[in-house]
Amino acid sequence: MVGKPKSAEMRAGPGFRVREEISRPPEDVVSAFAGFDSPEVSDFMNRLYTMSSEIQALTPGSPSVVGPACTVKVFPGDNLMVHKCLDVAKPGDVVVVDSKSSTAALGDLISTKARHRGIAGFVVDGLIRDLPDIKGLGDFPVFAKGITPIGPLHRGPGEINYPIAAGGVVVEPGDIIVADENGVVVVPQGFCTELLEQLKSREAASKAYSEAVARGEFDNGWVDAILEEGGVSDGVGAADPVKPGN
Repeated sequence: MVGKPKSAEMRAGPGFRVREEISRPPEDVVSAFAGFDSPEVSDFMNRLYTMSSEIQALTPGSPSVVGPACTVKVFPGDNLMVHKCLDVAKPGDVVVVDSKSSTAALGDLISTKARHRGIAGFVVDGLIRDLPDIKGLGDFPVFAKGITPIGPLHRGPGEINYPIAAGGVVVEPGDIIVADENGVVVVPQGFCTELLEQLKSREAASKAYSEAVARGEFDNGWVDAILEEGGVSDGVGAADPVKPGN
């Protein structure tokens, strides 16, 4: 009898593994990020740690979500490790799934189970299904690229709590996820305390500026300074330079 190719066998190790315990930021640091929206956090990281705009809030009206990342990588068309992460993620975690598949990584049943376990929400680089029933949960935020009726298989392989790529950003387990209707930002765990201090130090000035703009009190002198530094004229009496040969 001819057996299946050895290359088709799954084996424990890279690609098929689960890490139960990870380092998480202090709870007070995580909760403090809830006071800032994703654009503010993104700006303070030079706009380089924001996921692709393809990943959007699919549950409008749900609260914004902030929490440490429990990372999940699944094989295309499979979600075995999404089911397993329900036993691994801690209350308050945001489960971030690297799926990139034409099938759904999760649906209403996983979302309901996750809510019972205290999981804060899902961010999926891929698709979900059963959106009406997920919305019916009322306050469980799910971010993803879109929806499909096609369900996944449950065979593996996959990984939990190892680095993944989601929305064009590397996500390490324990990184802080800040997600709202503007999008999803990833705060590297090793930088979260420093970033929080920077955000707090500018909070009062940012609020004062926004309130002044709301009153119509602003000027664009800074724009003119940039234009002047770049040598941009107002165009009055100026002519385009004549190029040789024209």
